[in-house]
Amino acid sequence: MTLQPTIGVAVITHHAKKHLPHCLPPLINSPLKPKIVVVNSSSNDGTVELAEEMGATTMIVPRSSFNHGYTREQARKFLDTDIVVMVTPDAYATSTETLSLLIQPIIENKASVAYARQIPHDQAGFFEAFPRAFNYPEKSHVRGIEDLHTYGVYTYFCSNSFAAYSNQALNEIDGFNPVLLGEDTIAVSKLLKKGHKIAYVAEAEVKHSHRYRLKQEFQRHFDTGLARKSTQELNVSSISDQKHGAKFLVDQFKVLLTSKPHLLPYATVQSTVKYLGYLLGRCSLRAPKWIVKQCSSQDYFWSSEYSNGFLTPKRVSYSDVNKS
Repeated sequence: MTLQPTIGVAVITHHAKKHLPHCLPPLINSPLKPKIVVVNSSSNDGTVELAEEMGATTMIVPRSSFNHGYTREQARKFLDTDIVVMVTPDAYATSTETLSLLIQPIIENKASVAYARQIPHDQAGFFEAFPRAFNYPEKSHVRGIEDLHTYGVYTYFCSNSFAAYSNQALNEIDGFNPVLLGEDTIAVSKLLKKGHKIAYVAEAEVKHSHRYRLKQEFQRHFDTGLARKSTQELNVSSISDQKHGAKFLVDQFKVLLTSKPHLLPYATVQSTVKYLGYLLGRCSLRAPKWIVKQCSSQDYFWSSEYSNGFLTPKRVSYSDVNKS
């Protein structure tokens, strides 16, 4: 990494006008003075106009060709900076120093990827806040492939809601792949296997949380199960994946029992819905596309060219990869 690396930020948006006044100022006012591009997938709510008014460069991607992986790949190539930071508009950095703190491990050559600590938005309830506490601890650390026995599937965890990458490292793995979802996890998996490190930077805080209805929880976990079953890049067994999920449930129910027992019935229903969605997704590689589209949260993916050949009986499962 050069002494004064160039910094680029890609904010991936769709109907995000309401988020820009909270998301962009900490980035625009960062002492790093990054190059910022707001990538919009053809929403007509004024996102593009406001982004330009606030001083960001914009790039428009047709909704029909939007993809979590390939769209970010287009953005990083457009930026062409030493370090590229991926951001979603509903992730609000808590300080103008957040960006500087995030990229420090990359500048110091301690890691090739760094992701921020996510804390819930101010009005978030328990079911929005607990996943943040579970996945984003108070202490920073650096992980490598040699830590798989310690962290399990969490070794590969990363969130492109606010994550920085060495562009040179991404070039080694040909960048982000077109995917249903999980482009960040796939990229991290590839990089770790090449000897790179990932840093979790707890000092770099962003407010980011979601409030999902049960239908949305089912759809999101359906997509997760389907994507993880289909991927050939992740050398992680389904047992390890589900073990991490089981720990999440146990820890969640422990907290509820001691502090919010009245929420236990809903937690039971929500957990069941999420698990059923995940299991159904893992079983749906051979399902007709019209059925999968009904269960998925991403209708645009199934209408795009990226879905061609996705549903086949010849995909390699996690366990198959582990045997190779």
